[in-house]
Amino acid sequence: MEVLVVYDSVSPSKVTMKVAQTIAEELKAKGVNADCLYCKDCDRERVKGYGVLIVGAPTMAFRPSKEIAEFLGALREEDVKGKMGAAFDTQIRSALSGNAAKGIEKRLSGLGVSIFKPHLVAYVQGKGKNTWELRDGELEKVRKWAQEAAEAILQG
Repeated sequence: MEVLVVYDSVSPSKVTMKVAQTIAEELKAKGVNADCLYCKDCDRERVKGYGVLIVGAPTMAFRPSKEIAEFLGALREEDVKGKMGAAFDTQIRSALSGNAAKGIEKRLSGLGVSIFKPHLVAYVQGKGKNTWELRDGELEKVRKWAQEAAEAILQG
């Protein structure tokens, strides 16, 4: 089954892009065909060619980034109904940060996507002015999540 990982990444550090690429790499390592695309490089027609859609974004003001919200808003039920899906986000570890992945999951589900794996949250921390990095242990958590996702995808 073909997997499309779609993401937005807004900081100069491109942390969410790194998470998306790591997910795609781990899926491939487990034998799953996976492509990884920046949300502005992906449209409805492209999505139709995949059986699994994994969508991620940084959490911005308690919700997904504007670009991912626009990407998801452009999708129609006929584009994704019957597909498997999952969500991920990057966020600071704070009760006040919100959770983009929950909103992404809700939108996918509302379109008829079957959520096959609970969402992934990858925590980030500041490294300087406008510079972010994954917290210690988060990249390994991303890899493990992707490996488990691969197993679920391969099982159908």
